[in-house]
Amino acid sequence: MSQPRFIPAYDAPERPRDPALLFVVRGLDVLVAEQGETVRIPTGAELPALAAEAHFLGLLDDVDCYAVALPKDTEPPAGLKLVPARSLYNRVDEALFGVAGRALAIAEWDSTHRFCGRCGQPTVLVPGERARRCSACRTPFYPRISPAVIVLITRGDSMLLARNANFPEPFFSTLAGFVDPGESLEETVAREVKEEVGVELKNLRYFGSQPWPFGRSLMVGFTAEYAGGDIRVDGQEIAEAKWFTIDDLPRIPPRLSIARKLIDSFIAQVKARNTPG
Repeated sequence: MSQPRFIPAYDAPERPRDPALLFVVRGLDVLVAEQGETVRIPTGAELPALAAEAHFLGLLDDVDCYAVALPKDTEPPAGLKLVPARSLYNRVDEALFGVAGRALAIAEWDSTHRFCGRCGQPTVLVPGERARRCSACRTPFYPRISPAVIVLITRGDSMLLARNANFPEPFFSTLAGFVDPGESLEETVAREVKEEVGVELKNLRYFGSQPWPFGRSLMVGFTAEYAGGDIRVDGQEIAEAKWFTIDDLPRIPPRLSIARKLIDSFIAQVKARNTPG
Protein backbone atom coordinates (compact mmCIF):
# COMPACT_ATOMS: atom_id res chain seq x y z
CA MET A 1 0.00 0.00 0.00
CA SER A 2 1.49 3.34 -1.06
CA GLN A 3 2.04 6.13 1.42
CA PRO A 4 -0.20 9.23 1.20
CA ARG A 5 1.32 12.02 -0.85
CA PHE A 6 0.97 15.74 -0.21
CA ILE A 7 1.23 18.26 -3.05
CA PRO A 8 1.52 21.86 -1.79
CA ALA A 9 -0.31 24.69 -3.54
CA TYR A 10 -1.33 28.31 -2.90
CA ASP A 11 -4.46 29.36 -4.78
CA ALA A 12 -7.69 27.73 -3.59
CA PRO A 13 -9.49 25.73 -6.29
CA GLU A 14 -12.96 26.68 -7.46
CA ARG A 15 -14.80 23.80 -5.83
CA PRO A 16 -16.77 23.25 -2.64
CA ARG A 17 -14.81 23.15 0.60
CA ASP A 18 -17.24 20.80 2.34
CA PRO A 19 -15.20 17.57 1.83
CA ALA A 20 -11.84 19.26 2.44
CA LEU A 21 -9.73 18.57 5.53
CA LEU A 22 -9.80 21.67 7.71
CA PHE A 23 -6.79 22.10 10.01
CA VAL A 24 -8.02 24.52 12.67
CA VAL A 25 -5.19 25.62 14.92
CA ARG A 26 -4.51 27.80 17.92
CA GLY A 27 -0.86 28.32 18.75
CA LEU A 28 0.72 24.86 18.59
CA ASP A 29 -2.60 23.04 19.07
CA VAL A 30 -4.86 21.57 16.40
CA LEU A 31 -8.59 20.84 16.49
CA VAL A 32 -9.48 17.15 16.19
CA ALA A 33 -12.24 14.65 16.82
CA GLU A 34 -11.15 11.81 19.10
CA GLN A 35 -12.77 8.41 19.37
CA GLY A 36 -10.62 6.26 21.65
CA GLU A 37 -7.21 6.04 19.98
CA THR A 38 -8.58 7.23 16.63
CA VAL A 39 -7.97 10.86 15.66
CA ARG A 40 -9.80 12.61 12.84
CA ILE A 41 -9.27 16.03 11.26
CA PRO A 42 -12.65 17.80 10.76
CA THR A 43 -13.94 18.70 7.31
CA GLY A 44 -15.10 21.99 5.89
CA ALA A 45 -18.70 20.80 6.11
CA GLU A 46 -18.43 20.60 9.90
CA LEU A 47 -17.08 24.14 10.26
CA PRO A 48 -18.32 26.12 7.23
CA ALA A 49 -17.69 29.59 8.67
CA LEU A 50 -14.04 28.79 9.42
CA ALA A 51 -13.63 26.96 6.12
CA ALA A 52 -14.69 30.05 4.21
CA GLU A 53 -11.77 32.03 5.71
CA ALA A 54 -9.16 29.26 5.52
CA HIS A 55 -5.93 29.15 3.51
CA PHE A 56 -5.49 26.46 0.89
CA LEU A 57 -2.49 24.26 1.70
CA GLY A 58 -2.58 21.74 -1.14
CA LEU A 59 -3.75 18.20 -1.84
CA LEU A 60 -3.29 15.13 0.34
CA ASP A 61 -4.05 12.17 -1.93
CA ASP A 62 -6.46 14.32 -3.97
CA VAL A 63 -8.18 15.67 -0.84
CA ASP A 64 -8.10 19.46 -0.45
CA CYS A 65 -6.44 20.72 2.75
CA TYR A 66 -7.02 24.09 4.38
CA ALA A 67 -5.65 25.87 7.46
CA VAL A 68 -7.24 28.52 9.65
CA ALA A 69 -6.68 29.93 13.13
CA LEU A 70 -9.32 29.43 15.78
CA PRO A 71 -10.01 32.85 17.36
CA LYS A 72 -8.93 33.13 20.99
CA ASP A 73 -12.44 33.84 22.23
CA THR A 74 -13.98 30.87 20.38
CA GLU A 75 -14.59 27.59 22.16
CA PRO A 76 -14.07 24.35 20.22
CA PRO A 77 -17.37 23.06 18.77
CA ALA A 78 -19.08 20.09 20.40
CA GLY A 79 -17.33 16.83 19.59
CA LEU A 80 -14.03 18.53 18.78
CA LYS A 81 -11.09 19.41 21.02
CA LEU A 82 -7.73 21.16 20.80
CA VAL A 83 -4.73 18.88 21.27
CA PRO A 84 -1.00 19.56 20.97
CA ALA A 85 -0.04 18.97 17.35
CA ARG A 86 3.00 16.96 18.50
CA SER A 87 0.66 14.47 20.15
CA LEU A 88 -0.59 13.41 16.71
CA TYR A 89 2.71 11.68 16.00
CA ASN A 90 2.18 7.91 15.72
CA ARG A 91 -1.57 8.51 15.85
CA VAL A 92 -1.87 9.65 12.23
CA ASP A 93 0.24 8.82 9.18
CA GLU A 94 3.41 10.80 8.52
CA ALA A 95 1.99 12.77 5.59
CA LEU A 96 -1.02 13.97 7.60
CA PHE A 97 1.26 14.86 10.50
CA GLY A 98 3.37 16.94 8.11
CA VAL A 99 0.33 18.82 6.83
CA ALA A 100 -0.70 19.59 10.41
CA GLY A 101 2.74 21.10 11.03
CA ARG A 102 2.46 23.18 7.88
CA ALA A 103 -0.95 24.40 9.02
CA LEU A 104 0.48 25.69 12.31
CA ALA A 105 2.94 27.93 10.49
CA ILE A 106 0.50 29.21 7.85
CA ALA A 107 -2.22 30.05 10.36
CA GLU A 108 0.21 31.93 12.60
CA TRP A 109 1.66 33.86 9.66
CA ASP A 110 -1.80 34.90 8.49
CA SER A 111 -2.86 35.99 11.99
CA THR A 112 0.29 38.01 12.75
CA HIS A 113 0.67 39.81 9.39
CA ARG A 114 -2.75 41.34 8.85
CA PHE A 115 -1.14 44.77 9.19
CA CYS A 116 2.13 46.12 7.82
CA GLY A 117 5.01 46.23 10.29
CA ARG A 118 6.45 49.23 8.44
CA CYS A 119 3.51 51.62 8.03
CA GLY A 120 0.65 49.95 9.88
CA GLN A 121 -1.74 49.69 6.94
CA PRO A 122 -3.74 46.50 6.18
CA THR A 123 -2.12 43.77 4.11
CA VAL A 124 -3.72 41.74 1.34
CA LEU A 125 -3.05 38.23 0.05
CA VAL A 126 -0.86 37.89 -3.04
CA PRO A 127 -2.25 35.49 -5.67
CA GLY A 128 0.02 32.63 -6.71
CA GLU A 129 2.35 32.71 -3.72
CA ARG A 130 2.29 32.44 0.06
CA ALA A 131 2.54 36.12 0.86
CA ARG A 132 0.68 39.12 2.23
CA ARG A 133 1.53 42.56 0.86
CA CYS A 134 0.92 45.97 2.36
CA SER A 135 -1.89 47.78 0.55
CA ALA A 136 -0.05 51.10 0.95
CA CYS A 137 3.75 50.70 0.82
CA ARG A 138 3.71 47.29 -0.95
CA THR A 139 6.04 45.60 1.56
CA PRO A 140 5.63 41.80 1.26
CA PHE A 141 5.42 39.46 4.25
CA TYR A 142 6.14 35.74 3.95
CA PRO A 143 5.75 32.93 6.50
CA ARG A 144 8.69 33.09 8.90
CA ILE A 145 11.17 30.22 8.87
CA SER A 146 14.08 30.34 11.30
CA PRO A 147 17.02 28.16 10.17
CA ALA A 148 18.68 26.12 12.88
CA VAL A 149 21.52 23.59 12.90
CA ILE A 150 21.68 20.30 14.76
CA VAL A 151 24.78 18.14 15.03
CA LEU A 152 25.79 14.73 16.34
CA ILE A 153 29.41 14.70 17.55
CA THR A 154 31.16 11.32 17.59
CA ARG A 155 34.43 9.95 18.96
CA GLY A 156 35.11 6.40 17.85
CA ASP A 157 32.10 4.37 18.98
CA SER A 158 30.84 7.08 21.35
CA MET A 159 28.59 10.07 20.80
CA LEU A 160 28.28 13.31 22.70
CA LEU A 161 24.74 13.95 23.95
CA ALA A 162 23.50 16.77 26.12
CA ARG A 163 20.55 17.50 28.37
CA ASN A 164 18.99 20.88 27.75
CA ALA A 165 17.94 22.66 30.93
CA ASN A 166 14.75 23.83 29.19
CA PHE A 167 13.52 20.46 27.93
CA PRO A 168 10.04 19.72 29.30
CA GLU A 169 11.19 16.13 29.93
CA PRO A 170 14.64 14.97 31.10
CA PHE A 171 16.28 13.36 28.08
CA PHE A 172 19.59 13.69 26.24
CA SER A 173 19.85 14.81 22.63
CA THR A 174 22.18 16.23 20.01
CA LEU A 175 23.35 19.83 20.13
CA ALA A 176 21.41 22.48 18.22
CA GLY A 177 21.06 26.22 17.82
CA PHE A 178 19.66 28.96 15.62
CA VAL A 179 21.65 30.62 12.85
CA ASP A 180 22.71 34.20 13.53
CA PRO A 181 22.54 36.85 10.77
CA GLY A 182 25.67 36.76 8.65
CA GLU A 183 26.62 33.20 9.64
CA SER A 184 27.03 30.19 7.42
CA LEU A 185 25.55 26.91 8.65
CA GLU A 186 29.05 25.57 9.26
CA GLU A 187 30.00 28.61 11.33
CA THR A 188 26.83 28.20 13.38
CA VAL A 189 27.66 24.58 14.19
CA ALA A 190 31.16 25.48 15.38
CA ARG A 191 29.93 28.44 17.46
CA GLU A 192 27.02 26.62 19.09
CA VAL A 193 29.13 23.60 20.03
CA LYS A 194 31.90 25.77 21.46
CA GLU A 195 29.44 27.88 23.45
CA GLU A 196 27.40 24.98 24.80
CA VAL A 197 29.98 22.26 25.53
CA GLY A 198 33.40 23.77 24.80
CA VAL A 199 34.78 21.20 22.33
CA GLU A 200 36.32 21.50 18.87
CA LEU A 201 35.11 19.71 15.74
CA LYS A 202 36.46 18.25 12.52
CA ASN A 203 35.06 16.50 9.45
CA LEU A 204 31.72 18.28 9.50
CA ARG A 205 29.28 16.61 7.08
CA TYR A 206 25.74 17.39 5.99
CA PHE A 207 23.22 14.75 7.12
CA GLY A 208 19.77 15.99 6.13
CA SER A 209 17.07 18.49 7.02
CA GLN A 210 13.65 18.52 8.60
CA PRO A 211 10.95 21.19 8.80
CA TRP A 212 10.17 21.73 12.47
CA PRO A 213 6.89 23.65 12.86
CA PHE A 214 6.99 23.47 16.67
CA GLY A 215 9.68 26.15 16.57
CA ARG A 216 8.75 27.63 13.18
CA SER A 217 12.17 26.47 12.01
CA LEU A 218 14.03 24.40 9.46
CA MET A 219 16.46 22.03 11.14
CA VAL A 220 19.63 21.38 9.12
CA GLY A 221 21.42 18.29 10.39
CA PHE A 222 25.16 17.56 10.45
CA THR A 223 27.54 14.97 11.79
CA ALA A 224 31.02 15.86 13.07
CA GLU A 225 33.97 14.23 14.75
CA TYR A 226 35.50 15.31 18.04
CA ALA A 227 38.75 17.25 17.49
CA GLY A 228 39.73 18.22 21.04
CA GLY A 229 38.86 20.01 24.25
CA ASP A 230 37.22 19.09 27.54
CA ILE A 231 33.46 19.15 27.97
CA ARG A 232 32.45 22.39 29.70
CA VAL A 233 28.71 22.98 29.69
CA ASP A 234 27.48 26.56 29.64
CA GLY A 235 25.29 25.95 32.71
CA GLN A 236 22.44 27.97 31.23
CA GLU A 237 21.04 26.21 28.19
CA ILE A 238 22.89 22.92 28.70
CA ALA A 239 22.58 21.27 32.10
CA GLU A 240 24.91 18.34 31.43
CA ALA A 241 26.71 16.62 28.55
CA LYS A 242 28.45 13.24 28.38
CA TRP A 243 29.92 10.68 26.00
CA PHE A 244 27.67 7.65 25.52
CA THR A 245 28.16 4.32 23.80
CA ILE A 246 25.30 2.56 22.04
CA ASP A 247 25.18 0.02 24.88
CA ASP A 248 24.79 2.68 27.56
CA LEU A 249 22.30 5.16 26.13
CA PRO A 250 20.25 7.57 28.26
CA ARG A 251 16.69 8.49 27.41
CA ILE A 252 16.82 9.94 23.87
CA PRO A 253 14.37 11.92 21.68
CA PRO A 254 11.33 10.32 20.01
CA ARG A 255 11.55 9.05 16.46
CA LEU A 256 9.75 12.00 14.87
CA SER A 257 12.82 14.24 15.24
CA ILE A 258 15.94 14.61 13.13
CA ALA A 259 17.91 14.35 16.39
CA ARG A 260 16.71 10.77 16.75
CA LYS A 261 17.50 10.05 13.10
CA LEU A 262 21.07 11.24 13.66
CA ILE A 263 21.41 9.02 16.72
CA ASP A 264 19.81 5.98 15.05
CA SER A 265 22.06 6.37 12.00
CA PHE A 266 25.18 6.36 14.19
CA ILE A 267 23.94 3.33 16.14
CA ALA A 268 23.49 1.46 12.85
CA GLN A 269 27.01 2.43 11.72
CA VAL A 270 28.60 1.23 14.97
CA LYS A 271 26.74 -2.08 14.83
CA ALA A 272 27.80 -2.59 11.23
CA ARG A 273 31.44 -1.85 12.09
CA ASN A 274 31.46 -4.25 15.00
CA THR A 275 29.59 -7.13 13.39
CA PRO A 276 31.94 -9.95 12.34
CA GLY A 277 31.99 -10.90 8.69
